[in-house]
Order: sequence, then C-alpha cells, then structure tokens
Amino acid sequence: MKQYNHIFNILYLICMFLTVTAIARPLYYQHAIPAIASAPQTSVDIKRAALTFDDGPHPVYTAHLLDELKKRNVKATFFVTGEHAELHPDLIKRMHDEGHLIGNHTYSHIQLTSSNKNQFKEELIQTNEILHDITGAEVQYVRPPYGSWDKKFETDLNMFPVLWNVDPLDWCTANADRVASTILNKVSDNDIILLHDYYDTSVEAAIMVVDELTQQGYEFVTVDKILFD
Repeated sequence: MKQYNHIFNILYLICMFLTVTAIARPLYYQHAIPAIASAPQTSVDIKRAALTFDDGPHPVYTAHLLDELKKRNVKATFFVTGEHAELHPDLIKRMHDEGHLIGNHTYSHIQLTSSNKNQFKEELIQTNEILHDITGAEVQYVRPPYGSWDKKFETDLNMFPVLWNVDPLDWCTANADRVASTILNKVSDNDIILLHDYYDTSVEAAIMVVDELTQQGYEFVTVDKILFD
C-alpha cells in the first residue's frame, strides 16, 4: 500500500508541474492553418494587429485607402486578384513602393474544390507572374478565397496561406459604423483582420478602426510580422 501511495504522490506532482507549466506558458496567436508557425509574444506595452484587404485593387476605394494609410504611417496587407492587378498596375506598384505587403488571391477569385485543383494552381501561378512583372518582387503569401486550401500547394509553389481570426462580414453590410464596431469588439493582440477594399464602407470602417486602435496603443503590421517575427 505504501508503494502505491508513493507512486500516486509522484504522479500527482507530475500533474501539478504540467498544470503550472501550461498556465505559465505565454499565449501566442494561433494561425488558422496549424502548419504555419505561431507568432512570438510582443512587448507588453505594444499590441499588434494586421489589417488585410481582399479582392482589390479598386480604382477609387483602394486609392483612397492608400492615401489614408499613408497619412497615418500604417502598413497593411493586400491580397489582390490577378484580374484586378492587371487592370490597375499603378495601384499595385504604389502598394509595393509604400511598404505594404502584397499577396495572391487567385486570378478570378476562384474557390478551390476537389475538381478544379489544377485550375486553382494555374491561377495562383498566373497571378504571381502578374504581380512580379509589376513590382519585381516574389509573392510568398496567399489568401485562398473562402479559406479553401490544399497543403500540397505550400511545397509545390513555396507559398504560405494566410487566413484570419477577425471577420466583420463587411461584404454583407453597407454600414461602416457596424463593421468598425464589430472589429473593435473582437480584436486582440496579434489578430489578423479581414476586410475588402472593394467596398467604400469597408475602407471607411478600416480608417475608423486604425484611429481607434492607435489610441488604444496598437501598432499595425503586415501579416508576416504576425506569423513569423
């Protein structure tokens, strides 16, 4: 009986050690795709968030957004479609020159299914080539439309998928205040915020969010800083 009590005491101490260790372990941002490394903890005094914009560039709304971000010295990440990049290469070039990160959102906003993997892959390659021709930079990050992804593409194309953890569903409302409020109620340190620069209300909401979170001590960074720094 004494032997069993001794074993029990040892197991109890091990459990207590693991519990304390788990509580003490710093909380990291967990990317929606587990294969991507978690981001390290930042300074206690500075919180970070990444603004990401899909579907653009739009000739009017994206240009206005870039103006406002430049005024505030804020960097964002733009996941652009190849067809819109072809139409507005000047905006792609401006994004690159002003220090924003540009990612791939396929050529035509195609959703990956079990039957169109080859077409999806070709659209990623086509869009990478378009963006490289405009900026001279390699494209490393992809936002798969609707979040549908095949991990095989990561090795085939050497590209990293980027999802999100704050989604205000800005595409289904024309109320900028509501979009901004949803983000502000959900956002926390090291979050990736999903927006679309193809809607004027989304751009206005983004500007409101930048101003409010800056007052709260947030720094806005591109997604690579969240994922890998």
